Amino acid sequence: MASASAVDTREIVRGQLYLADMDGWFSHVVRVRFAETDAQGIAHHASYLVWFEEARVALLAAVAGGYPAIRARGIEALTTGVEVTYERAAVFDDVLTVEVRCAEARGARFRYEYVVERDGERIATGSTRHATVDATTRRPVRVPEWLLGDLLSGSTQSSGS
Repeated sequence: MASASAVDTREIVRGQLYLADMDGWFSHVVRVRFAETDAQGIAHHASYLVWFEEARVALLAAVAGGYPAIRARGIEALTTGVEVTYERAAVFDDVLTVEVRCAEARGARFRYEYVVERDGERIATGSTRHATVDATTRRPVRVPEWLLGDLLSGSTQSSGS
């Protein structure tokens, strides 16, 4: 996976993207905001879910035209489950790399995996599970081939914000 240490961290702003390694991961850089920390100055556990979503939305923007483009085609992707394993604390002003990839898809369900790193050191891992539904009826529909192809083959792409 790519490492934030390869980038001058003084120049990183929230949402900056850089080229991911060619192993299926998409990289998204975030800086821990003061509002994301608790009274001890440690990033609140719920902040990781926000960073996961931010990276996932950036991936979709890079490979599928963004979430609004997916919705415009009549598909919604609902979150059905979340898992996070915390290994090290993140603190205010840390620059973190959130790596994301679509790990599997079956029927109407698909799963993303995440790795959060600080200076090349893994601090958290996680996954989110999703289901595609018809935007009008909210009934499950198979992940469309056009979206599946974008997600499974496009995770290595990256773009600037």
